[in-house]
Amino acid sequence: MTKINSVMKKAFALGLALTMVMGMVGCGKSASVDSETAQIEDEAVAMSAITYFTKGVYANYAADAVNPEKTYFYVFFGDGSGSIEDGITGSADFFTCEVGENELTFHVGSMDPVDQVFTVKSFDDNKVTGSFEDGVDVVFEKLDGVDPNGFSGENYVHAMNGEDLVYESPYNWKVRYNPDVIEVNQSGPVTTFVYTGDCAGTCMITATYNLDDAKTAIKAIGDSWGSDTEYSESTFPGTEDVTCYNAMMPVTEDTGSGLHMSALGRDIMDGSVTFEFTVHNSGDDAIDIPVSDALAAIIDSIEFVQY
Repeated sequence: MTKINSVMKKAFALGLALTMVMGMVGCGKSASVDSETAQIEDEAVAMSAITYFTKGVYANYAADAVNPEKTYFYVFFGDGSGSIEDGITGSADFFTCEVGENELTFHVGSMDPVDQVFTVKSFDDNKVTGSFEDGVDVVFEKLDGVDPNGFSGENYVHAMNGEDLVYESPYNWKVRYNPDVIEVNQSGPVTTFVYTGDCAGTCMITATYNLDDAKTAIKAIGDSWGSDTEYSESTFPGTEDVTCYNAMMPVTEDTGSGLHMSALGRDIMDGSVTFEFTVHNSGDDAIDIPVSDALAAIIDSIEFVQY
C-alpha cells in the first residue's frame, strides 16, 4: 500500500477535518502517534479522530457503474460493528472493523472471521471511493435518512421496487406483507399483522410463539371461543409433511357483528407457532375480498428458516 508522505498527511488530515464528523466514528481507531514534536503529535491525534465511515447505511457498487443498482449494503452501527446485507438474496454477514489513516479493515463473520482491507482513494459528497485487495474500484455511498437500527437490505430493495416487504420472526419463520394495507407490530413472542384498509371492523392476524405443542396451543385458543368450536388437522401451508392443527369459531347468523375467528398452528423450536385470524365481514365483497386476500397472502408466503 502506498504511504502518504508527511506533507500530504498534514494536508489530508486538515482537509478531512473540515468536511467529516470528528469523533463520532463508525469503527475503531488505529492511527499511530509520533511523539517527536508536539505539532506532529497533534496532527496524529487529529488524524486518529477522523473516519471515512460514520454511523449509517452505505450502498456499495462498482465505481464505473452507470446508474448503479443499490442492492448491496454495509450497515455501520457506530460502535465498531455492523452488517453486510444483500438486498437481492436477503443474506447478511456480521462484521467488526478498524479504521486506519487511509484504510478500513473488516473482520467479516462471527465464527472464524475473514479479514478484508479496503483502501480509501477519495472522499466526496458522502461517497468513499477505493478498493479491496482485488484492486477493483468500488464506491460506498451513504444513504440519506436511512436508520441503521433495524435496517433490512431486502426490504429496502423491495420498497424501491414497490414490492411486498418481508417480516422475519426471531422464532425461525418469515412472511411477506403489503405495507400499504398491513401494519406489523411485535412484542416479545407475539406479532400482529393489522389490516389498515377499508374494513367492517378489526381484521388482523396474531402470530404467537408458544411453549406448548401446537395441538395444545390451538385447543386453548379454540376453547376460549366456546364449546362448539370445530377442530381439525391438515398439512401446514407451504409444507408437504408438517401437521397443521386448526380451530374454527362457531358462527351464528344472529350475532350481527360479522365476526369470524379461526386459527392454525404447527410445532417448531421445542414449542409451536400459532396464527389466529380475527376478521369482521361487512357482507360487501368489494370490502371483504381485499381484506381476505391481504391476510391470506401473508399465510401463503410463510417460510421457515433453518439456521
